[in-house]
This record gives sequence, structure tokens and C-alpha cells, in this order.
Amino acid sequence: MRRPPRQSRNGLTVGIASDALVEGVFREEWGRTLAILVRTLGDVQLAEDAVQEAFAAALERWPRDGAPDNPGSWLLTTARNRAIDRIRRERTRKPGRRQKRRRRRIPSPTSG
Repeated sequence: MRRPPRQSRNGLTVGIASDALVEGVFREEWGRTLAILVRTLGDVQLAEDAVQEAFAAALERWPRDGAPDNPGSWLLTTARNRAIDRIRRERTRKPGRRQKRRRRRIPSPTSG
């Protein structure tokens, strides 16, 4: 269910989403969101990727579902969750690769 449009604290119209809304939020929130994630994660590249993915999600969702009441907070939460997901994927992926390498190094009983 779409909410009726209204003005947010920062003067942007929320409740409907257009490219202009996302562009305005991008100008206002990109730097702040990136700075918070860099400080939280300690990794500039991961933070940039996560914020970019959050804005891509906003472009996909906001026209369909309407813009959230606090777009900056939505972007920060989405970007943080994307970064956490990536960290988890990398952690679970790395042990599997190491185990495969270890198995290759173990000589078979017939070769010794």
C-alpha cells in the first residue's frame, strides 16, 4: 500500500519515489552514509560497494513501494546489512577453499 506524498524533515517529498528523489537523497546522504560505514567497517572499498548496492536497491524498491519516511536511515541500514552479508559470505567461502587445498597436499597411501 502506497503512502500519500508528504514533505520530510529535509524538504524532500517522501511516499512516492522518482529518480529525482533518489538523486536528491544521493546528494545529501552519500557522504554521510559512506563515512559512517568506513568508520564502522574499517574498509573503504567494502563501504563504497555496500553504499552503491543500497542506492541500487533504492532505485529498484522505492518506485514500487514508495520512499521510506527517513531515506538516509533506510540507506544506512541497507548498506550496513549488505556489507555484513558480504563479510559473512567471504568468511564461509574461505575455509572451504583452504580445506580443498589441504586435501590436495595430503599424499595418498599408494604414492608413499
